[in-house]
Amino acid sequence: MMNDLPNFSLAGQLALITGATQGLGKAIAYAMAASGAHVIINGRNAIGLTALQHDLQARGYQVDVFAQDITDYASYAHNYNILCKEIGIPSIHVNTVGPRLRKGLIDCQPLEIQEHIQQHLTATLLISRLAALKMKEAQLAGRIISFSSIAGRIVRPEDSIYPIAKQGIEAMVRMLAVEFGAFSITSNGIAPGTFATESNQQLARDPVQGLRVLGRNPMQRWAEPHEITGAAVFLASPAASYVNGHVMVVDGGFSITF
Repeated sequence: MMNDLPNFSLAGQLALITGATQGLGKAIAYAMAASGAHVIINGRNAIGLTALQHDLQARGYQVDVFAQDITDYASYAHNYNILCKEIGIPSIHVNTVGPRLRKGLIDCQPLEIQEHIQQHLTATLLISRLAALKMKEAQLAGRIISFSSIAGRIVRPEDSIYPIAKQGIEAMVRMLAVEFGAFSITSNGIAPGTFATESNQQLARDPVQGLRVLGRNPMQRWAEPHEITGAAVFLASPAASYVNGHVMVVDGGFSITF
């Protein structure tokens, strides 16, 4: 029947994207805006957020700025509540923040480990819980999309804390799916592979490690940030209404090789 055709439009939705000033978060902000969503771009860099806002508005998109550090939960929650009253409760919440500490566990200092887990996992869990509770309160059919990584299921030397945090994110995805699914709030994840973002430039240019990465990828290239957006828009859309607790791998086949 015509009414049963998949709907990939985000028209009428309010989408908050964390870490939106660069990399995959920025690409998703453009894609969701182009798909009809009113986007709220979040980050710590107010100047970068304003520049992005102006560019999105110049393209005719609806966009607001939420300049807030997600690791300061008390401040985040206070200002998020204000945002919800002034703009509306986001029905789409996207977690893209995830700094990387490329060090082996032996070389990591205890404070580094604590800070990395706080920034990467604890902060994401707290703001996701807050978003889900707001969606539930407003009886929204919500979407929570959290970024894991292929490192959320495989590990390698000299990259220890990031995989631990990402495996925690994947557990969070499933727990949110279980606890909030009955309220029509879905929780899913995206596990990117090797994307040519700002944080990967040094690795991509490394004459040894960079070539090793390319050699393992069946597609023999790094992905561009825009290539993640199809997965994000799909999971946020009505077409994904029965997808819950799933982590979609987008890595060009990297993680299936050995």
